[in-house]
Amino acid sequence: MGFHLVPEPIKLYLDEDTINRRLIKALRSRDINVLTAQEAGLIGVSDQEHLEYASSIGHAILTFNTRDFVKLHTECVAAERHHAGVIVSDQVHVGVILRRLLKLFNARSAADMQSWLEYLSNWQ
Repeated sequence: MGFHLVPEPIKLYLDEDTINRRLIKALRSRDINVLTAQEAGLIGVSDQEHLEYASSIGHAILTFNTRDFVKLHTECVAAERHHAGVIVSDQVHVGVILRRLLKLFNARSAADMQSWLEYLSNWQ
């Protein structure tokens, strides 16, 4: 009988826009590793700095700032720079975001998210 390696779960970094106490509490209660921009002391920094920091600690970033982060992702790919994942979401009810994130986390690993842009709306 061989060992089956469990893929490393996605770790999440919430930028300033997505910090929501109810969402954070719900994710943490499900043992999801979550770090916020506030906890990291990064309130007021640029989107690029959020992405670089999240990637440096191996966290995919969750943001409502679709336009700017799609652009940053595209620039990273074009420059062959890597990031730990970008998850963009519409500003919908916390319960909807949570349900979509759980579906995503159940289907994908941290390795799957490397330099990947994910639209949370695809996880209905």
